[in-house]
This record gives sequence, structure tokens and C-alpha cells, in this order.
Amino acid sequence: MKKIRTRARIGIAVGLMAGVAASALAAEPAPMALDKAAAMFGARVAVAQMSLSPDGKRIAYVGAGDGQTSVLFVGDLATGDLKPIFYTQNNPVDLESCGWAAADRLVCQSRGIDMLYGKKTGYTRLLAIDADGKNMKTLAVPTPTDAQRVSQFDGYVIDYLDRNGQALIARDHVPTETIGTMVGKTDDGIGVDLVDVRTNSGRMVVRPRNNAKIYLTDGKGNVRVMGIDRVDAGGVLLTGEKTYLYRSRNDGSWIPFPLSVTPVAIDPDLNVAYALKSKDGRDALYRISLDGSLKEELVLENPRVDVDGVITLGGKVIGAEYTTDRLVSVYFDPDYRKLSEQLGRVLPNTPLISFQDVSKDGDSLLIRASSDTDEGRLFVFQRASRALHPIMSVRPQIGGQKLATVQSITYRSFDGAEVPAYLTLPPGSSGKNIPAIVMPHGGPEARDVWGFDFLVQFFANRGYAVIQPEFRGSTGFGESWFAGNAFQSWRTAIGDVNAAGRWLVAQGIADQARLAIVGWSYGGYAALQSNVLDPDLFKAVVAVAPVTDLAMFRRESEGFTNENIEKARVGAGPALDEASPDRHAAIFKAPVLLFHGERDINVGFAESQAMNDALHRAGKQSELVRYPGLDHQLQDNKIRVDLLTRADTFLRQALHLPAQ
Repeated sequence: MKKIRTRARIGIAVGLMAGVAASALAAEPAPMALDKAAAMFGARVAVAQMSLSPDGKRIAYVGAGDGQTSVLFVGDLATGDLKPIFYTQNNPVDLESCGWAAADRLVCQSRGIDMLYGKKTGYTRLLAIDADGKNMKTLAVPTPTDAQRVSQFDGYVIDYLDRNGQALIARDHVPTETIGTMVGKTDDGIGVDLVDVRTNSGRMVVRPRNNAKIYLTDGKGNVRVMGIDRVDAGGVLLTGEKTYLYRSRNDGSWIPFPLSVTPVAIDPDLNVAYALKSKDGRDALYRISLDGSLKEELVLENPRVDVDGVITLGGKVIGAEYTTDRLVSVYFDPDYRKLSEQLGRVLPNTPLISFQDVSKDGDSLLIRASSDTDEGRLFVFQRASRALHPIMSVRPQIGGQKLATVQSITYRSFDGAEVPAYLTLPPGSSGKNIPAIVMPHGGPEARDVWGFDFLVQFFANRGYAVIQPEFRGSTGFGESWFAGNAFQSWRTAIGDVNAAGRWLVAQGIADQARLAIVGWSYGGYAALQSNVLDPDLFKAVVAVAPVTDLAMFRRESEGFTNENIEKARVGAGPALDEASPDRHAAIFKAPVLLFHGERDINVGFAESQAMNDALHRAGKQSELVRYPGLDHQLQDNKIRVDLLTRADTFLRQALHLPAQ
């Protein structure tokens, strides 16, 4: 067996890795001061997304610039040259990701927020740019002046084909007005076009269809699956259900899938769709024949958790994954299975290893390796030479700083249910009788995963124990754990969150007088609503962009096509008052610190304002920090540093801890 050789001849960005195991050689650091910790963990990641050119010679990545700026860099792997070629300032759009459509041409997706039809609305835009920053073009269908509507999501790439400058793109076609005897353009909705990304010329491959949103190809240029959002009797509002159709041949008619399956990828050689389907209350992965028989074959299941989906690389399905206490990758392809095992031995300190991209000839692989104490390191592996070239760290600002390890635990909730969670103790701490934070995740249709979390690491390095509960209403643990969702079953979800705090105290980890709760989005809602169930448990509350009033939250969806989905998700009637923390401000005993971006379209800023006003009317201690021009994620270096600094100062005062 040939061994993997590691080389460090590539250093094309700040944070050059001096060797694969360099971080293991760093001396144990002293505790960080507040200003250093806030600057370190508040800075956005240097590499948000990276891709490898088809010839394997260059990389492109989207990274963080000053403030809200996002920058597209292109680097030469042979010379080490790195150049910024394009940037956005989140005004009006923010760059999210870029992929190579040819060795000299990139396609990038951006997102923005603007007023559409009188409402603050999110939208996406697709553009192409040469690797030297020239010849930028939008890849949207040209929209005439007499268009009947605005294109909210103009397109996304579904297949880069052989990466010679053409791509299959799902594009929004907007109809035009019909005036007098003039016949306007009638195509309406998202179809699939074959597009030359250098000129934006193209031809239609799949005709647009109302409410079609998802298309899957077989990796060989054939569109085989279509996903359609189902609508109500009025033909406008979404129901939350989808209908999937497939073609047994590329030019054949569309045939319905059973409603119980969700196709996620196609294997053309086997002529099957990989699809998720519930089995014993959890999502399992199946192969479903596309020859017209719809024959099913179980591929992967786990008795404890849902299968998350498939792993694809270069348009080919190479495996699937699920998350227990850690992410588990199961490779169907024996070569990738073997290589993954070898890389795990070479990179033992970063056991979360994923294949990010591959060159056209399959020789060069872009690899990311991460862990609980390292958000990620990127490498290029060359199969022929068996050489592993380190490129850069996702968070170079952390350097050799010793971070806190994350361990998986379970605790017993109020009704005896065993709740999984992650526990992080301060580096070098005894883990006994220390200040502690319960940190419920957002969503709530989400879950925490083992890995690096900037909020957790910041507070751990400031001396707090942090527990992240996978409360009921979290996804990934099957239908029964989801329990309807954590808004309508809020008493159970919040009961699990509060039980995490009591467990910390019972284990002697937390001092009862120094127990706080911190959350973002739904996590912020849980941080507030936890005080409604037990106002004596937590001594301080920090809520970032929280839902605070469920009736108000329902109204925020009005006028959008998902209005009925959101209203059904939240519920209705008198129960909304019980579930809304701003209606119970008089119960609160702990001081509250709120943060919210005024441009937030996930949760309206007015919700934090309502919570702060209610607490003030009740004579409670509360402060609202507003961030103009920022959305839900607060993607701004200075703002995140400010948030961490203010939160730490507030907690130390509320918990009577010495300032540091």
C-alpha cells in the first residue's frame, strides 16, 4: 500500500500551514483577555466556500473582507499567487459561493434583501466571471420591460457538464404583458436551460412549469427529476408538500414518484434515484429504479437517527451520511472509502474529513478536515503522487491557541426522556462549580453537530461551561423526537432546555448562582421562554434575533407564498399567548440583553423591540442593542466583536463575576 505523503510547498493565503500537525506543537496558551477573545472569535471565517478548477491548477474561494464585505479570491497552486478578483459589500447583494464552469470561468451565487411588492424580501442572483475578474455577466434570463413580475430567485446551476463553459441552469422565466393583438411571452416559472456562461446565450432544455423548484440531473447532462411545490385551491399559496416526477429516458414523459419519497440524486449507471423515505419513524436512504417499475432497495439506515443525504463529488454519488453524536460518512465507492480511512490516520487531530471538489481527470482532490477545536483546514491531494498539500486554515486568526474540546453527553429531562447534548468545558478547567451557559440551537427545525462553534468556543475561553441540548423538536432524530415542532410543543422543548441547566447544577459543574442562558433565533426564543417556565433557574438571559411574539411572527409571513406553511407551523388561537415570552414579562426575574439586526427577514426586528418594551413596562432590567443594516446572521466583523464583548460584560455583571 502506498502511503500518503504530506508536503507544505503551498502557502497562498494568510494562515499558511507550516505542516499538517503544526497545531499539535503549539504551547498551551494563557487565558485570553476579553478584547483578544472577542476579536478572535468574532471575526468571520477567512474561507466560507472553496472550489477546485477543472484542470486542478487553481482554487477559488469566497472569504471575509472588512465589515460585511465578501471577497472572491483565485489562487494558483503552482506559484502560490493569490488575487482578489471580485467583492460585494452586502449592499445590495452578498456573495455566497462560486464554482468553476471552465478552467478560466467561474459561476457565482449571491443573495440580497430588498423591498419587493412592498415587503422586505430575500432574493438570489447568478453571475459568471473570468478567473482574472473580467467579463462579468448575469446568467439570468433577460427580463423585458413589460415583465409581469420580478424574478426573486433567478437561477442555480444543476450540472456543470464537462466544465467546458456550458452548464445546465434552472432559470426563472418571467412572462410578459399581452397588449392588444401582440402576444407576450407566456413561459412562467423555473425551467432548465443549457447556457453558455461566457455569453449567457442558451436554449431551453426543460420548459418552465408553475411552482417547479427542484431539478436533478444524472451527472451526464440529462434532467431526470423535477420537484414541484404543491399549492392550495387558489393556486398561489404553498401547502408545504412536494410532488416529484421522473423520466425513464431523458426525452421521455414525466412520471410521478410515490408521495412518500424525496429524491436527492441520480445514478445513471444503475438507472436509479437515491431517495429519502421514512422507515420505522426515521429517514432511510433507498435506491429507486427509474425504469418505470419504481422498485425500491434499502441502501442505508440507522436505528437512532435520520440519514441526512448523499455525498456527491464531480456529479457522482460516492456515499451517504448521517449524524449520531458525530457526522458519519459511509462511502459506496471503495476508492473513496479507502482514501478516507488513510486520511483519517494522517490527520488524526481533524477527524471530520470531507471531499469538497475534484479535478476533471480525477487526479486532484480538494479536501477539508475539521474538528471541535478547528473549524477547518483545506488540502489538495494528488492521487498519482500520493501527495497531500496543505493550503490554508478556515480561521487563521486562531493560530496555535488552545481551544476547548466538545464531548457528547446525555441527561434526563423532566419526564425521564434521555436528551443528547454537547458539553464544552473551559480549557484547563476542573469542570466543577464554574459559571455555565445553556445554549439552545436555532431553527427550531435543526440540530447541533459536533464541531467548531464560534459562540461556544468564545464563552468556553472566557471561563464558562457550555451545554447545547438537542431538545425535542430538533431534527435528525426521527419523527417522534421532532414532536410536531418546537413551537407547538414548546413546553416539551423548553422543558428539555431547562433540564439541561438543572443537570449542570446537579453534576456539580455549574454554580446555581452563576447559570445563564444564551440563544440565537429560536435559541433566543428558548432563552426567553425558559424564564416563563422557571423564572428562578437562570440568572441572566442573552437573546440574539429572537422570536418573542408568535402572533407577530405569524403576521410576518403574510403576503408571501409560504404564508399558510408558516401559520400552520406556529399554530393559532389562545395558545399563542402562552407561547409568547413578551406576554409574560412580569414573570421575569433575570436581566435580559437583546441583540437584533434591523434588516432581519427571518425574525422581524419589531419582535425584540416588543420584548424590550414589555420588560420595561413590567419594571424589569432589559437592554436592546440594534444593528442598522444587518440581517439575521449579523455577518459583520465589527458587529460580531461588539456582540461578544457586550454579551460577556453583561453576563459577568449579572452573574457577579470578576471583570477580565
